[in-house]
Amino acid sequence: MEFRKLSELELKDKKVLVRLDLNVPLDNGKITDDTRIQAALPTIRYLLEHTKKIALMSHLGRPDGEVMPEFSLEPIGERLAELLNLEVVFVKDYTSEPAEHVLNQLSKNQIILYENLRFHAGETKNDPTFARQLAQGFDCYVNDAFGTLHRAHASVVAAAEFFPANKRAAGLLVEREIEVLSGLQKKPTAPFTVIMGGSKVSDKISVVLNLMQSANYLLVGGAMAYTFLKYQGVEVGDSRVEHDKLDLVAAIYKNAEARKVQIILPEDHIAAEKFGKDAVPVELNTKSIPKGLMGLDIGRKTAKHYADIIALSKTVLWNGPMGVFEFDQFARGSLRVAEAMADCKGFTVIGGGDSVSAANKAGVADHIDHISTGGGASLEFLEGTMLPGVKVLLK
Repeated sequence: MEFRKLSELELKDKKVLVRLDLNVPLDNGKITDDTRIQAALPTIRYLLEHTKKIALMSHLGRPDGEVMPEFSLEPIGERLAELLNLEVVFVKDYTSEPAEHVLNQLSKNQIILYENLRFHAGETKNDPTFARQLAQGFDCYVNDAFGTLHRAHASVVAAAEFFPANKRAAGLLVEREIEVLSGLQKKPTAPFTVIMGGSKVSDKISVVLNLMQSANYLLVGGAMAYTFLKYQGVEVGDSRVEHDKLDLVAAIYKNAEARKVQIILPEDHIAAEKFGKDAVPVELNTKSIPKGLMGLDIGRKTAKHYADIIALSKTVLWNGPMGVFEFDQFARGSLRVAEAMADCKGFTVIGGGDSVSAANKAGVADHIDHISTGGGASLEFLEGTMLPGVKVLLK
């Protein structure tokens, strides 16, 4: 996949429009996690080494085309100013006043941040008129918002198309994401282990089928494991099962058999009578789960078995927790997998917000080779789908 990289752009004294993912969690206007802001800094700093005329843009939340003060990017601008040690000029009326006027007045210690893109209905509609307003007055376009590349939105697709192909490029974060996730689909070093968790088989079916072309092991956890066990005829009690998706599991097994992929399922469980923060955990040393109980985490034996396979792997991808990790009594399986990945000598990748949260909870995120920022974009990319935001950056 030949996409244009940031290093290939001629940036000296150019005016650059930059799409970032600054969609951070806020609590009463206060940033509670600035991970996405921190992830954007390398690209911003690279641009500032070559030009002082840059404008940053992002969405925040889902205001659905309405101006909602609780979704303002002002707090993000303040945090950027602290981290970059420069002044962030916050621009609200960028659709009425040409950006060129503001850009020409910037001092060397100033950059522009646009107000929330989704305050405008044209953003999610990929509206060309709104996109033209964004692009007007700029020489180059850079997208470093990997988590938005699966969305055909104005700031992602239509605005980019207003620039010649040799004037638009991927930022450093997007470059890294594409290279890592592409590598998992091409020729990952074997043994390649894919760990899939989360609630629904239907959410992951396309990813699993695509990765089976290169995987050696598929370790299944989370609620989706109970659909796999049900398909095998194992009693799973009151556990969550997608009864109408057993045909998808059959397709996975058929592909696994053809490609000699070993599918490993939980052999013991942490269960409870109900789903809740106060649920009392029950350890089951059997593959089956009796009626009256629901599986909420993989058991000790399963966690060890999964950790042993991870330890022997040269490449590992983990997407989706092994249980209801947000409740401490059902977090042990996910934490054990996170720790095993941190100890693994092979190349490790985590994708999906919940898996990342589990790695953070285990305190091992710094020991993972690549943590994808993409969420839905990561999954669609791993399905083998050409994302609209990537397509527009191709050479």
